Amino acid sequence: MRALLVHGMGRTPLSMMSMGRALRRAGVAPSQFGYSAAFESVERIVGRLRQRLVQEADGEYLVIGHSLGGLLLRAAIAGLDPEVPRPRRVVMIGTPNQSPRLARHFLGAFWFRAINGDAGRMLASPERMAAIPTPAVPFTVIAGTRGPRGRWSPFGNEVNDGLVAVAETRMGGDEEFIELPVLHPFMPYDRRISRLVMERCATSSS
Repeated sequence: MRALLVHGMGRTPLSMMSMGRALRRAGVAPSQFGYSAAFESVERIVGRLRQRLVQEADGEYLVIGHSLGGLLLRAAIAGLDPEVPRPRRVVMIGTPNQSPRLARHFLGAFWFRAINGDAGRMLASPERMAAIPTPAVPFTVIAGTRGPRGRWSPFGNEVNDGLVAVAETRMGGDEEFIELPVLHPFMPYDRRISRLVMERCATSSS
């Protein structure tokens, strides 16, 4: 079994190295896909990722995406030619499957647009987010719940991971949905999440 790991926005493949090491110890062969949200359009990133999925499709594999990485995987898998084998499972870690309110709030800020580019504009657009297809493959969504709540939180009393509300991670289908008390930036390093990913690798192998 192989696993392709896709990092989140503003990160690099280094952020997924800890999870990759855990997978390797479990007998899974991990690899990484890197991109730059600041300098590449979403279309270009998804196109490159789709090509990478075609390369991975010569055997059993699953894919893991942190935050924006999960959305990129959704779009890339949906655009694969019908004859290309799909991954056995998609694991989304803290992925905003609905337009996140913080992206909409900060879209007018120059620093947000400069750092996040077209991907940031996509996240802030409910229309573009709704247009991302959901391919017919098994999904696991892992949402964090350790974000601040209360009067001074941008989420009010809604459960969140500090950047994304739990409700914003839901796909609205029959995906496996798991909540853990972890903050968004630390999700790729959390041992509980790594264990869950390893378990999904084991159960996805025929």
